[in-house]
Amino acid sequence: MSPLVCETPETDWKASFSREFQQASLQHLEEGFILFFPNLSFHLTGDETEFLSPHIVRKSKNVSYSVSNREIKGTVLTKQAAFRIGNLMHRFAESTRGLLYNLLPRYRGSLKQGRTSFRPVEIAGRLTSWRKDDTRLHVDCFPSTPLRGRRILRAFSNVNPAGCPRHWRVGEPFPDLAERFFPKLKTSFPGMHTLLHLLCLTRAKRSEYDHYMLQLHDYMKQDLDYQKNARQDALEFPAGGTWLLYTDQVSHAATAGQFQLEQTFYLPVSAMERPATSPLRILEKMAGRCLA
Repeated sequence: MSPLVCETPETDWKASFSREFQQASLQHLEEGFILFFPNLSFHLTGDETEFLSPHIVRKSKNVSYSVSNREIKGTVLTKQAAFRIGNLMHRFAESTRGLLYNLLPRYRGSLKQGRTSFRPVEIAGRLTSWRKDDTRLHVDCFPSTPLRGRRILRAFSNVNPAGCPRHWRVGEPFPDLAERFFPKLKTSFPGMHTLLHLLCLTRAKRSEYDHYMLQLHDYMKQDLDYQKNARQDALEFPAGGTWLLYTDQVSHAATAGQFQLEQTFYLPVSAMERPATSPLRILEKMAGRCLA
């Protein structure tokens, strides 16, 4: 495994962790490491294995689920089958929330749970635009959903029934990445964020932080020389494994693999133990001004 990955032996989603382990996990995550649980499997029941097919999705690459209102999107399944895959994804959402509450008690009152996703399509060879191509190194940000500085913490589980791993590449630390591309980042023009919101192109008004992160995302993916020659490590996450990371901070690319569950959480920078390690604070220091 890469030195960017911290491996732990836990097998129980409801495990209790020592204070020392909690503190170490918090520190590793906030410094841009990946927490890897190679034996923490998310098990599907017998009748749920029918969902292990790329044909259950529409044109999108994933089935999306909202734990707050049980809304399912992106699937061609019948209403009854969609209800059952919703139950599967709800169970994953509850499992990941319980894990984070026990592992990272400092965040417990501040974490907001986002959407749950199931990715049944093989990512290698999938045709898409360069901007949506997740096989290219990038950091996460959302064009239509401004974060205004909030962190993106994600949990992933490989549920591939054939035992195939999920292949990733992990790039350079965020401070190095920001220093490399910051000279290219431009400020927004006056009224731009208000106009985008009025035109319903964004769900809320973007901050300058969102504006910078979206440019960073695009510059990374457009630069094919960077994609080929930037410092990076190849990783394999085996079937039955689970991993956690801040995807707005860790430069990553998923290059191959099929059948993955993932859960998104949001966290305000103020809830972190080390806010200075956040992309917001790093970019603000470089810009010399507040960005959110």
